[in-house]
Amino acid sequence: MPADLAEKTDRYEALLAEALAAAEPVAPEGTPLADATDQYEEMARSYLEDGRHFREHDDPVNALAAFSYGHAWLDAGARIGLFDVPTEGHLFTE
Repeated sequence: MPADLAEKTDRYEALLAEALAAAEPVAPEGTPLADATDQYEEMARSYLEDGRHFREHDDPVNALAAFSYGHAWLDAGARIGLFDVPTEGHLFTE
């Protein structure tokens, strides 16, 4: 049975917000990696805001896409070592 769009959008919004709260930057200040960390986090936060904007304007498809893209930025940053993230649970890929 296909997932309900509203439920899935709710779930992905919560996942991105929780992942943002859990991700701790680890790159040394003043380094190119710190700049990259800031950019990855900014992209994730921007997509969270965009998704919420789309939801407010009754556009759940684009909201879901924005939440998904935001989480992808954060997950990629975690994978390349820009963030310290939980290794257990559902927030990040292994």
